[in-house]
Amino acid sequence: MPTVAFHTLGCKVNHYETEGIWRMFMDNGYERVDFDHDSDVYVINTCTVTNTGDKKSRQIIRRAIRRNPEAIVCVTGCYAQTSPGEIMEIPGVDVVVGTQDRKNMIKYIEEHKETREPINGVTNIMKNRVFEEMDVPEFTDRTRASLKIQEGCNNFCTFCIIPWSRGLLRSRDPESVIKQAQNLVDAGYKEIVLTGIHTAGYGEDRKDYNFAMLLKDLETKVEGLKRIRISSIEASQITDEVIEVLDQSEKIVRHLHIPLQSGSDTVLARMRRKYSSDFYKEKVMKIRKALPGLAITSDVIVGFPGETDEEFQETYAFIKEIGYSELHVFPFSRRTGTPAARMDNQVEEDVKNERVHKLIELSDQLAKEYASEYEDEVLEVIPEERVHDENNPEMLVGYTDNYLKVRFEGTHDMIGKLVRVKINQSGYPYNEGTFVRVLEDVPTVAAK
Repeated sequence: MPTVAFHTLGCKVNHYETEGIWRMFMDNGYERVDFDHDSDVYVINTCTVTNTGDKKSRQIIRRAIRRNPEAIVCVTGCYAQTSPGEIMEIPGVDVVVGTQDRKNMIKYIEEHKETREPINGVTNIMKNRVFEEMDVPEFTDRTRASLKIQEGCNNFCTFCIIPWSRGLLRSRDPESVIKQAQNLVDAGYKEIVLTGIHTAGYGEDRKDYNFAMLLKDLETKVEGLKRIRISSIEASQITDEVIEVLDQSEKIVRHLHIPLQSGSDTVLARMRRKYSSDFYKEKVMKIRKALPGLAITSDVIVGFPGETDEEFQETYAFIKEIGYSELHVFPFSRRTGTPAARMDNQVEEDVKNERVHKLIELSDQLAKEYASEYEDEVLEVIPEERVHDENNPEMLVGYTDNYLKVRFEGTHDMIGKLVRVKINQSGYPYNEGTFVRVLEDVPTVAAK
């Protein structure tokens, strides 16, 4: 039986797609082995969101080639899509496939076995208008299942290369989404995470079907589904129709990731974002009425070209006003090929780092404040795994519906189930800025 090993860089979509690619290999008689083991085939799923992503991808490619010079090395993903020629120049790379036509990967590998010639299978992503179906019936993480519903992005923000690596927005057929969701629930998953490159842009390329309608259909047509989680939603996509669905839903969780990037209108304009800070705030206020207790997480870029101290302070004050439950803070990174990389007034690295630390401190403070609101509350948790604790080997860790990370004493058969727990302590630092919630006496009712 031939073997295949995978290494995935970058976002959750890449991890989802690696699982889909593995299913194709499995169906063709391959056995999966660890990436650090000898393998007949190595598949590297690359990232290109930053120049560092490109560099890391090249390092992993060379690592595979050194590991087994006789193996077939196949490179896929975003970096492969944007820079196939650069990758083909690395001695030992045999097959390059971008972010489409992954179904041809095994065919290319078989062709390479015959000819021993490198194969570049990358085509123009901008001409593609069809979503590439790639079912993933089960995941290594057995507790939450990702479900990719769309591909690509039409926004062309000045700092972002993703439209060039993923193409324009394409939505998955709604019947296909519902069918895979049902299959995932039938396989034992209680929670489905809707994911994509521009997730809530789903349906913008369709005449008679949109994201709100998909949420309704998932709620009503998928039997046995307990939780629906939206991986990310842009402020510009929070329509009144979406808010109405959130208000009426019994399955959509009280957690939304709403990217901000900056709280300064002048910076948002330079970024070419499709909203102002007032527009963003208005949407947050509406959505909090629909989902009381909502946890909002967000992405923020500091040190964008030309960002002044005043503009940074505007962002700082806006974040404090909104009251996020957690922030992902990034220093601006010049991505070759984007308009922002060519802008004047690039911010010094030490200034960027100082601003990053200020926002991380604010994020920690806001996270503690949000978590403290739930002390003595009973919440539902899906335990994901055992947590390493020398004092208590029975400790489990998982997430509440509003994305509080919690740990508590429990049994192995609770993993992947819904467990009701009572929180009796919050604010204990755990895992780089998220917070452990220590829970008393495990469930108040049996796992279900």
